[in-house]
Amino acid sequence: MTKVAIIGAGPCGLAQLRAFESIEKKGEKIPEVVCFESQDDWGGLWNYTWRTGSDQYGDPVPNSMYRYLWSNGPKECLEFADYSFDEHFKQPIPSFPPREVLYDYILGRAKKANIKKYIKFNTTVKQTTFNGSQFEISTLNKKDNTVSTNNFDYLIVASGHFSVPYIPEYDGMKSFPGRILHGHDFRDAEEFRNKDVVVLGSSYSAEDIALQCYKYGANSVTIGY
Repeated sequence: MTKVAIIGAGPCGLAQLRAFESIEKKGEKIPEVVCFESQDDWGGLWNYTWRTGSDQYGDPVPNSMYRYLWSNGPKECLEFADYSFDEHFKQPIPSFPPREVLYDYILGRAKKANIKKYIKFNTTVKQTTFNGSQFEISTLNKKDNTVSTNNFDYLIVASGHFSVPYIPEYDGMKSFPGRILHGHDFRDAEEFRNKDVVVLGSSYSAEDIALQCYKYGANSVTIGY
């Protein structure tokens, strides 16, 4: 039987799994599908965790989700063609929902398709090699620290590209007495109450983090870009 590997159980990986499930429901035969997810739950970047830096297994935390994030794009531009917000929530909702609402919507579509059975959680892909006909994929089970190697006919990489933060070097950073963190590790603006904050950047995350720090009582917020 043809075997397909999917790396990542975020929105893209879940969409691919749902596509296979939809085909099978129509009576068509699907390949053997395995999805590898390094976290202990699905949702990718939308899977909020209070952890920063390293997870419970010592691996880098991949997601950048913070507690009070709101969508910076209207839900009408994010809606799945085959699963509407109205169908999921059974009532109209605002165009710019908070993190929890979008996460619930994404998982609602996945749960309806019953695709969790394909996912191996806490499993990190360590290496992939194409030998000319198949992909040899080595994975690490983070719970028992065992390594497995299996061959697949097709490989779908759905792990995204926002999990590794880029921190530029500036003169004086090493001697700066305050705290320096990347937006990737921002979780809650409460910790910056009564503090003077400098936010470097001018895109969506910088703007949202700056506004949240101001709303939650930062002494001052300066944006540099």
